[in-house]
Amino acid sequence: MTNPLTPAERFAASATRRAHPQVDDFVARQRFDLDPFQLSSCAALERGSSVLVAAPTGAGKTVVAEFAVFLAMQHPSAKVFYTAPMKALSNQKFQEFVAEYGAEEVGLLTGDTNINSGARIVVMTTEVLRNMLYAESDLLTNLAFVVMDEVHYLADRFRGAVWEEVIIHLPQTVRLVSLSATVSNAEEFGDWLQTVRGDTEVIVSEERPVPLDQHILMQSKLIDLFDGASGLGSKAAKESAAHRVNPELVRLAHHGGRTTGARQGRGVPDRGSSRNTGNNRSRRPDEGRMNRAAVVELLEGHNLLPAIFFIFSRVGCDQAVAQVLRAGVRLTTIEERDEIRAIVDERCRTLLDEDLAVLGYWQWLDGLERGVAAHHAGMLPAFKEVVEELYQRRLVRAVFATETLALGINMPARTVVLEKLEKYNGEARVPITAGEYTQLTGRAGRRGIDVEGHSVIHWQDSLDPQAVASLASKRTYPLNSSFKPTYNMAVNLIEQFGRHRTRAILESSFAQFQADRAVVDMARKVRSQQESLAGFATAMECHLGNFDEYIAIRRELSDLERKGEGRSDSQSRGDRERRQHQLAALRKRLKQHACHACNDREAHARWAERWWRLKKQMDDLNREIRGRTGAVAAVFDRVTDVLALLGYLSRDDAGTVTLSTHGLTLRRIYGERDLLVAECLRQGIWNDLDAPGLAAMAASLIFEPRRDEGQVSERYLPKGAFRPAFEATGDIWSRLDDIERENKLPGSNPLSSGLALAMSRWAQGGSLDSVLQDSDLAAGDFVRLTKQTIDLLDQLSMVADAPVGTTARVALDLIRRGIVAYSSVA
Repeated sequence: MTNPLTPAERFAASATRRAHPQVDDFVARQRFDLDPFQLSSCAALERGSSVLVAAPTGAGKTVVAEFAVFLAMQHPSAKVFYTAPMKALSNQKFQEFVAEYGAEEVGLLTGDTNINSGARIVVMTTEVLRNMLYAESDLLTNLAFVVMDEVHYLADRFRGAVWEEVIIHLPQTVRLVSLSATVSNAEEFGDWLQTVRGDTEVIVSEERPVPLDQHILMQSKLIDLFDGASGLGSKAAKESAAHRVNPELVRLAHHGGRTTGARQGRGVPDRGSSRNTGNNRSRRPDEGRMNRAAVVELLEGHNLLPAIFFIFSRVGCDQAVAQVLRAGVRLTTIEERDEIRAIVDERCRTLLDEDLAVLGYWQWLDGLERGVAAHHAGMLPAFKEVVEELYQRRLVRAVFATETLALGINMPARTVVLEKLEKYNGEARVPITAGEYTQLTGRAGRRGIDVEGHSVIHWQDSLDPQAVASLASKRTYPLNSSFKPTYNMAVNLIEQFGRHRTRAILESSFAQFQADRAVVDMARKVRSQQESLAGFATAMECHLGNFDEYIAIRRELSDLERKGEGRSDSQSRGDRERRQHQLAALRKRLKQHACHACNDREAHARWAERWWRLKKQMDDLNREIRGRTGAVAAVFDRVTDVLALLGYLSRDDAGTVTLSTHGLTLRRIYGERDLLVAECLRQGIWNDLDAPGLAAMAASLIFEPRRDEGQVSERYLPKGAFRPAFEATGDIWSRLDDIERENKLPGSNPLSSGLALAMSRWAQGGSLDSVLQDSDLAAGDFVRLTKQTIDLLDQLSMVADAPVGTTARVALDLIRRGIVAYSSVA
């Protein structure tokens, strides 16, 4: 439920309707009133501006995107591209637009899916649009709007650069609709958009559409995190209480979380439920921390389902579902179970019978029929999509998910449960950030259904109520650029704009914008320090002589004395004598200096020490300023040096840099190993590979092994031509890595053959069971990696000459089968 509009807001809305008839027409078609931030954003688009909309998860940012589509459809030929970071989100938006505008007006492009690409509304992943821009695709004709959903992905260190590439290179006539989670530097990002895109309005809303009640689960009690029970009092007093830690929670934490006699949290009255929750054998509140089945039943008893339980581990999610099912929990009626079975049968009808047991189909179906499911990247995409659909239909009521579910997919809950406030980041267990907490709990509260949402944190003895409250109340989620030039980016831009203009374009990136802003702040600090240095220099002036000289001798003497401490036993007699001679000479110079006789010598020395410390800080800042100035262009220069050395760029007599034939090939190769692929094609390393061998090679190029995995033994590699080709590819990688490091570029990880044998056998028609055993992968991971392999093979089929190009097309068709070929939108 949204709060009623104030008189001022109603007046502003009325004025907006008069000034913006298209907004008024759009609003009249909606089933609900638009919030002020939505109206402001739509009005800006009608005025001809681009917009950056930053608002919490579930606030309704996509309404602004839908208005952009509505505006485009008012013109006979205008087009709109809707970009999303994930294929699942792209599929969801595609289906929504088809329902609204009809299948003939909507297309979908996600790398492995191409549906109606010439439509006026095309949903796509951001990488697809980037590739279109570099290829100067005809599909860009009549493009009026680009929606960049989840634009805060720009900070992602693996894929974020793509968002900046698109923003920089879109034609200036295209208006940009950027939708972001609430970030703490939205104004800075908006300033950059204004610089590169022209007129851009920044609309920020920090108000959740549904209020959030936050609780701590201690044993079997839900205790409010904040003290919101101030009752009477001023508005300021109530707001202060709403951000003050609940004193009862502090008291209970002090007593080790024992809740005997504790008051039940507000907003969670014990309401009965008509559903069968089993025999309650799992409910044992006297035995400390509740197990998951007991928590599900507790939430059911308080009418706090549907709920999403965030567990930062795929295995943990699957174990949680199994634990709940073993306890006999059932959250569905007989009628609902029949409906669930019918939907699952329809959605999974294309799956082969022999694959069902391998995929854990029957256990998964048992969970669904009881209203319980997992959701994580290791699941088959078809299974995840069914879980999402059943959840949205309110048939699945408890989902155990990894944090990826918090990103974009439309799955709001009444309650979000966090079992822990830390996660494994690939190297160590680290606390979740305030931004991550906000993103996760943003799922709690269904607009138009719930009066409030709820978050529940499992109590652990190591938790500090004040720290949890600080995490829950912070809104610090800065958006920082991850942009860096790549080989493919360099050759594409040089071909389109020339080297000199490309350098200038890259300096317009958000990365350089942020670096330049930081330089401004650092330069301001340096100026301030210079003033302080002048003051210190005045304070250490001595009427007897140059105190700067005197303090330099004194510091040299101190440094030499300090370096010699504890080292006399390890020094030779000659070294000790030389050191003693140096010390004696410095002490003599010190005593002979005129300032040594000054009565205020020690006072001057204290000011001099401050001067030296500040001078060192200032020198460090100046070095950092020099490092940040032109940082992106400097990396571009190193990238072009490597490309020129390898013959992908050439320079004519006039000094103009152009692409060689090999450079033109590199233009059409996208991915982290773009240069390695181009070099292997150039040297014919893969010419002797058959289709399964080339599929295995492509899999080796895209596969990133887990940290604990070593190289695969040669006996587990595909036989025949693959082994020498893999070795030769590794040799080329090693040479490129050396060249990159010599040019102060970071290099890349070695190739991994961990997926090679499985992909080769899959291409030869091997069973799903055997292939998953060979790869030691979950079904969802195998599908995702195979689709990435297909994407690379597709590029090879178009860019490589025979025989590799022809072989790639055959390989692509061989591995696009079974669970890999399944598509919910095809």
